[in-house]
Amino acid sequence: MNDYVLSCCSPADLSREHFEKRDIRYIYFHYYLNETPYPDDLGQTIPFDEFYRAMANGAETRTSQVNEDEFVEYFTPFLEQGRDILHVCLSSGISGVYNSACLAQKMLQKKYPERKIYIVDSLGASSGYGLLMDKLADLRDGGMDIDALRDWAEENKLNVHHWFFSTDLSFYVKGGRISKTSGFFGTMLRICPLLNMDSLGRLIPREKIRTKKKVIQRIAEQMQLHAQNGADYDGKCYISQSACFEDARAVADLVEAAFPKLKGKVLINSIGNLIGSHTGPGTVALFFWGDKREN
Repeated sequence: MNDYVLSCCSPADLSREHFEKRDIRYIYFHYYLNETPYPDDLGQTIPFDEFYRAMANGAETRTSQVNEDEFVEYFTPFLEQGRDILHVCLSSGISGVYNSACLAQKMLQKKYPERKIYIVDSLGASSGYGLLMDKLADLRDGGMDIDALRDWAEENKLNVHHWFFSTDLSFYVKGGRISKTSGFFGTMLRICPLLNMDSLGRLIPREKIRTKKKVIQRIAEQMQLHAQNGADYDGKCYISQSACFEDARAVADLVEAAFPKLKGKVLINSIGNLIGSHTGPGTVALFFWGDKREN
C-alpha cells in the first residue's frame, strides 16, 4: 500500500463524507460573512442553504486564502509521521494559494529532506477540482506511487472541463466582474452568462444566452461537444450548484439521457461557501473529462 498523503484545499467542493470515504485530506480556506470570520469547512459551521439565504438578504462576504504558515502547520504532522505528501491546490488562475503552498514546501523540504513534498496546481475549482481529486484517489488506490501520480495529475488536469452559468447577475455586479449597466440590461433581458475555465485556470465568459431554459440546454451541449469518447463517455460527471438544485437537476437529467454509459449517476454537490462568496446563489457548474482545455 502506498503510504503517502493525498491532499487538496477545501474549495474542491466535495462533501466531508466524500473526502473521508476516499481518504483525501484537505485544508480550509477562510471567508467572512458580515465581517465575522469562518472556516470554509464544507458547510459544517454555516450550512450552505443558510449561507446563500444570508447573501440573498444582503449579507457582505469576502474571502481569504491559506497562507504559508498555515500550510506549514498543516503539512508538518504528516511529515513527522514519516509520510510523503502530494497536495493539489485551487487554480492559480483565481487564487494565490499555489504560491503559498510552494513557499511552505521549500521551507519544509529543508527540515525534512528525506520526505517528498509535491505541490500541483490543479488549474481547476469547485467540484471540477474535486473530480480530479477523486480520480487521483482511484489511481492511488490502484497502487500508483506518489511520483507517478504527481506526473499523471500534471499531464491530465487540463482534461477536466469546467462550465458554469448564472441566473442571478447581482453578485457579479457586486463583485465588480460586470458593470451595473451590463447587470441591469442583462437582468432585464434575462441574460444568463455561460463561462468556462481556460488552460490557465481562469474563469472566462464565453456566451450570453437569453433565458434559463436555453442556458441549461447549452451547458449540456458543451459536454456533448467536448466529452472524452463523445456519446460513449464512460467517466464520472459532477455538478455543483448554489441554492438552485432544480436547475442543477435539469442539467443532470440532460446529461444522463445523452450519455448512457456514464459511470454512475451525475453527482450534484453544493458550491462551497468560499467560492459561493463570489458567485452568490443561482450558479450551476458542470464538470467532466474531455479534450484538452484551451484559452
